[in-house]
Order: sequence, then C-alpha cells, then structure tokens
Amino acid sequence: MERLFSPWRSKYIASFKNQKNNDECIFCKALNSKNDKKNLILFRSKNCFAMLNLYPYNNGHIMIVPNKHVDSLSLLPAKVYSEILSTINKTIKLLDKAIKPQGYNIGANFGRVAGAGIENHIHFHIVPRWNGDTNFMPVLNDVKLVSEGFNKTYQKLISALKKTTRKKK
Repeated sequence: MERLFSPWRSKYIASFKNQKNNDECIFCKALNSKNDKKNLILFRSKNCFAMLNLYPYNNGHIMIVPNKHVDSLSLLPAKVYSEILSTINKTIKLLDKAIKPQGYNIGANFGRVAGAGIENHIHFHIVPRWNGDTNFMPVLNDVKLVSEGFNKTYQKLISALKKTTRKKK
C-alpha cells in the first residue's frame, strides 16, 4: 500500500494515548462540555448523544454515543440500547432531510481487533452513502476524499434539526 502524507492523522492517533479512565475519554469530555458546536454534538437525549465524526469515512458521518462510559453493549440497560436504536433512526431522518444520502452503513466496532479506534467507550456509526461516492482514490491509493467541510455539514444538520423541532410544536 502506498502512503500519502497526512499530518492531521497524528492528532487523531495521539487522542488515544492513556484512555484508561473516564477523565481522558474524548466522548466523556464532549458529553461534559457545554460547547456542543466545538465538539460537533448535534443533539443530546436522555441516555445518549449524536455527534459528527471528526475523522469521517464519508460526509455526514455521525456517531451515536451512550452517556455511560462502558466498553460492552451488555453493560447497558435494555432501555439505553433501545434509545440508541431510536436515536439512530432519528439521525437517519435528519440526514435524509439535510444532505439526502441514497443509503447508509450503520455499525459498531467492539474491541481494537474489530477496528474500534476508541475501544473503551462504545459508540455506533452512521455513514451516509451515495451512488458513486467511492472513486479511484480508495481503489488506487487507499485514500478517501470527503467532499464537504465539517462546519457546512454541521450547519445543514442543525438547520434541519431546528426545522423538525419547530414542526413538532
């Protein structure tokens, strides 16, 4: 595999050092922060929250994160993973309205060997997909291009969320 220089990845890799306790968990830090925009948090519910992935597989890549710091689904009460599933559904509706993807990949990686970048705090990925969203870069160079910046995607999602909230009132 050929390598391309991408210095932004070093910040991502460094974020995993010493993640043994809740104080150093990036999800717990985001949850406890009051600055949702800085942390790319779109919305919070009683037991989980939705946030944009800072290192996305595709434009609009969102993670659903339980508020409780656990490394196993079996450590969450049934009501929490039920809420996670309904939050995934709510997020799909939000993405449909804001950026209109044609499909989704939804999943989770439990454990480092399964691909979990953050293995001590479980979370679920929602990756929007479009016909033709893969191009020659992943095929030839193992590189993924993301076509829209975080701020623009975040604003589209927040705007769609506000419109949805107004309609319910």
